[in-house]
Order: sequence, then structure tokens, then C-alpha cells
Amino acid sequence: MHEYYDSPLCARYADEEMKRIFSDDRKFSTWRRLWLLLAESEQALGIPIFDAQLDELRDHLDDIDYEAAARYEQKVRHDVMAHVLTFGDACPAARPIIHLGATSCFVGDNTDILNMRDAMLLIRKLLLNAIAALADFAEANKDLPTLAWTHFQAAQPTTVGKRACLWINDLLFDLRRLDFELSELRPLGCRGATGTAASFLALFDGDAEKVELLEKRIADGLGFDRCQSVSGQTYSRKTDFAVLQVLSGIAQSASKFAGDLRLLCHLKELDEPFEPGQIGSSAMAYKRNPMRAERMASLSRYLISQLQNPAFTAASQWLERTLDDSANRRLAIPEAFLAADAVLNLCINVARGLRVYPAVCEKHLREELPFLATENILMYCVKKGGDRQTLHERIRLHAMEAAAQVKEYGRENDLLERILADEAFALTRAELEALLDPTAFTGMAGRQCERFLREEVRPLLETNRELLNVSAEVEV
Repeated sequence: MHEYYDSPLCARYADEEMKRIFSDDRKFSTWRRLWLLLAESEQALGIPIFDAQLDELRDHLDDIDYEAAARYEQKVRHDVMAHVLTFGDACPAARPIIHLGATSCFVGDNTDILNMRDAMLLIRKLLLNAIAALADFAEANKDLPTLAWTHFQAAQPTTVGKRACLWINDLLFDLRRLDFELSELRPLGCRGATGTAASFLALFDGDAEKVELLEKRIADGLGFDRCQSVSGQTYSRKTDFAVLQVLSGIAQSASKFAGDLRLLCHLKELDEPFEPGQIGSSAMAYKRNPMRAERMASLSRYLISQLQNPAFTAASQWLERTLDDSANRRLAIPEAFLAADAVLNLCINVARGLRVYPAVCEKHLREELPFLATENILMYCVKKGGDRQTLHERIRLHAMEAAAQVKEYGRENDLLERILADEAFALTRAELEALLDPTAFTGMAGRQCERFLREEVRPLLETNRELLNVSAEVEV
């Protein structure tokens, strides 16, 4: 047990890789790498910075004295300057040129962009694995008939695989949005106090071309083709909203998936994974609560709500800079990614272990097929010479009486027996059974599933096959 509060996202839900991306070690060592990149770029463009100073910076990128940094921050009340001074203590020869011409946002904002890029790439990998797991499930069950539901009332049948394609389609939408936002992501660069790069223009004695070359070197060094086109002291906080909007979309898709699973578990048509020693309820020993799906829904709700933070932050920035974004972003961005990581790991874990119960699916179909089959019965009997209007009225009366027996007395649905006994239909039992084949009611479901997987899903997974087969262990 910990003496102080520890975020459940770190202690319980998120995986190690995502936690490392937003760790203090990653953050502050990235700051030092940015200061090194800035100094290297300034030297290349003629600023008198010596190789020995750069070597000294390189030797101390990761040995961060956090206690010294905390002491400095207590004194100067500025986290970036505390780390400038701590880095300077470790690199006395390079101390004069650390952070040369830069503002705090040079390290802060550029680090945030780098972290979000790496976190989005991890989310992308998890998304692909969730899609792959559901694709395998859909493939295996593409032709298995099951009752479909609208308004959670029985509707025309579909197949288990086709329903899974609906979940996949939502995740494909999220993947496309993620890829777009990744392609749009740009670092801040080196813009100075108000985004004009005035400090760097002064550093290069008014040579604007060198300032632009400096920014190009910064972009290249960070692995981007260019920096933000314009900015104030910070990059536009709408970037954060756009990125977290992708995560919110993933949470929406996962929550829909989880909600459907919970309903299907209640119907006993499907089960999520269940460990041999797992306890479903502390009171009711027989229960198998869908706790993974419930956790997925719970964390997704939290993640969806997090989108309000960057929206309000983007809307409330003043002119070229205001600091009311800082504390909020320090919470909202990492927590959103940690939650998305946890949600997708649950999604993968559940999708890989889904179990279908075909006999229960068939039972529910059989319970509703008497009503669903009436149109087919009507058409068949008309072709045999029956009067359409007379038969329609006979079916209506039989259906109302059968429904009353089910609802008022809890009896079995005997609509088909009533129709079979009605001489107006002149049906044999063999004819009736042929009309009740569940596959005759699923329409294009199996074909749609097969085509969707073949044309949209499998090519995508093949293109990204090196990202598949991640581990997705979930502690329950």
C-alpha cells in the first residue's frame, strides 16, 4: 500500500509503456535533449558554442538530480528554470549556453508534442490489435445467425460476425481520425516570448534566414518536416483538443462495444473471458458479471468527459500567452492517454477471449421466428393459391392471440402451431420447417461481413502486420 494517493490509471489500469511516455524521466530528459538540439543547431549556424560544451551536455542527458531541481524550484518558483540551473550544475562549461534565446515553452510545448506523437503511435498499435481481434471473431462467426435488436426489441435476424463488423467499423473510423491528426501534428519550434522569434533574430544579428534555418534544424532534429506555421508563445491549444477528440472517439466506440457485450451477456448468447478462480460477486457465488466490459465502459466514460478540458483551455487563452492552461494540461493530457491505453487493452483482451453460445442464439431466434416468419409464410401460401387479404387477416388474429398467451400467461409462443392448424393456409409441417430456416432471414449479413473483412479490414492489417500480436493482459 502507498502512503499517499496514487492515480488508479497508473496503479491499476494503464500499461507500462504508456506510463513511461508520460514519466518524469521521459519529460526532463527530453528537455535536456531539446537544449542539446538547440545548442547544436545554434553552433551550426555560427553561434560561438564549443564542441566541449556540447559533449558535456551529451554526457548528462539522463542523470537528473531531482532533489537539486526541487530545491531550485522552491527558491525560484519556476520549474523550467529549476531544471536549467540543475543541468548547468552538471555541465558547468556549458552552463552559459543552455536555453540560449529560448523561453520555457521551447522545452515544455515541444516535449508535449513529442510525447503526444509517441502516445498516439502506441494508441494506433493498440487500435490495430483491437481491430484484428474483432476481425478474427467476425470471420469465425460470419454466418452464425442471431437475433438482431432495435430499441432492444427483437428485430430481423443478423449474424454474430456482421454485428462484430459494426464494432470494427467504429474503430476504423477512429483509426482514420488518428492518422489524420498524426499527419497534422507539428512541434512549436523556437518562437520566443510572443511567437515572433525576436530573441533569435537578435542572437543572429538580424539574419532572418538563419532564424528560419534554426527552426528547420529543430524540426528535422525532432523528426518532423516543419514546425507550426504561426504561434504565440505556445502552439495553439486547439491541437490538444484535436488529439484528445480522437481519444474520446475511441472511448465512444469502446463504450458501444462494452454496452453491447453487457446486453449479450445478460441474454447468455456471449461471455467475455472469465478466469478459473475469478469471483463474479462477493454475495452471489453463481454470478459471472461482465466486469471487463463494465470496466471498459467506466473508463470510457471518464475519457469522454476529459474532452471538456482541452476545449475550455483552447477557448480561454488570452492573446499571445496565459498560464491558466498549464496545470490543467499537466493533468488532462497524460490522464486521457493513460485512460485510452487502459480502454484499448481491455478491448483487445475481451475480443480475443469472446465465447459465443450458438444454441442460445438459436433458442432466441426460435422464440421470435414465428412473428418474423409471417411474411414469408404469407407469400408462400399466396403462391400456392391462397387469398392474400384473407390470409393476412388470419395471421393478424393468430399473432395477437399468441402474443397474449406469451405476455399474460407466460406460455410458449404457439403462433406457428395455430397457423399449421388453420386450414386456410393448407401448410404441412415439412413446408413450415423449411420456411423457418434462420439463414433465410439474415439477408446479406454474411456476405457483407465477408466483403467488409476482405476489402477494408484484412488489407489494413496486412499493411500493419508488424504492429500486431501485442500482449493485452488484464488484471481482474
